[in-house]
Amino acid sequence: MMLLPTGTSVRIHIAAGVTDMRKGMDGLAMLVQNVLSADPFSGHLFAFRGRKANLIKILFWDGNGLCLFTKRLDQGSFIWPQATDRGGKVVLSSAQLSLLIEGIDWRVPEQVWRPAAAG
Repeated sequence: MMLLPTGTSVRIHIAAGVTDMRKGMDGLAMLVQNVLSADPFSGHLFAFRGRKANLIKILFWDGNGLCLFTKRLDQGSFIWPQATDRGGKVVLSSAQLSLLIEGIDWRVPEQVWRPAAAG
């Protein structure tokens, strides 16, 4: 399991819509700069999803180099915001990102069990 950076200063940006998943680190960094109007070297996480919705890539700068995290689901798809305009992005919390990476609907997580009473 790969650990992604967390903390109050790290923001997680989800690029709304679909991205060409043939792009590597440099191509995604250019999208961050030109389309999302953000700094790819800020230390924030930038997540992208392909058209089939079963592949995501997360780009981040760790202080001395770009890192690229990729995950493909064997079954199901990643829940993603729709593009409302060119360059649209959504900011998630680290908990929401964890749900997204697991293939769970991060918008409305379902609590599986809750105790009826203490003790």
